[in-house]
Amino acid sequence: MNVVVIGGSGLIGRKVVSMLSGLGHQVKGASLSSGVNLLTGEGLDEALAGAQVLIDVSNSPNFEDRAVLEFFQTSTGNLLRAAREAGIEHYVALSVVGADRLPESGYMRAKLAHEALIRASSVPFTIVRATQFFEFVEGIAQAATDGTTVRVPSALMQPIQSDDVAEILADVAVSEPVNRIVEMAGPEPIRMDALIRTFLAAKRDSRQVKTDSTARYFGTALNDQSLTPGEGPRLGSSRFGDWLQSSLS
Repeated sequence: MNVVVIGGSGLIGRKVVSMLSGLGHQVKGASLSSGVNLLTGEGLDEALAGAQVLIDVSNSPNFEDRAVLEFFQTSTGNLLRAAREAGIEHYVALSVVGADRLPESGYMRAKLAHEALIRASSVPFTIVRATQFFEFVEGIAQAATDGTTVRVPSALMQPIQSDDVAEILADVAVSEPVNRIVEMAGPEPIRMDALIRTFLAAKRDSRQVKTDSTARYFGTALNDQSLTPGEGPRLGSSRFGDWLQSSLS
């Protein structure tokens, strides 16, 4: 199968390219560094020529509310145009669990706009929403740090390892499009405060975690449904504790 991975130089993109190549598929990663500009459309037609499947794991370089919305609206419009002209048979897009439940978040609103454009198009698609990655737990802690205290809510999460994200995306890509949203998550739920405590303890980080029901997650309030999947998600196999131990070795 001939596959193009948009955002192929990023964390997930590199892994997807490697996995699909290892399975014998013809795979090409496309990104700004390879001459593909999603905002102008430059290089897109050439990148998609002859492709059957497009995997979109691109992300905005700027997370300011207006900038991230403009990025996803413009880039997705350009991708869909190029996909239609190239005869793409399956558009696989990576999105975020909770995109429809966190309207205070400008990023989540932008991801909903991204999804809406794909769903309204004539291109066969599968949108895959993922929970937060293990690899971004450190960033969550940093964003919630006030001096030597990390203030986070006890909201439930179900994070997933990036390797599992890439594996599930690769499997979806070589399957038939389902023209709907599917979700993926890690194998076990964990509360955010416990997750951060476990991470900091393993790293021998002296910051103290304070459970604060009013604390916000990148500016938005959470409940136990905000960052967890609905019924029947695809589950990764990697557990957070195992990943954490391996990352320390």
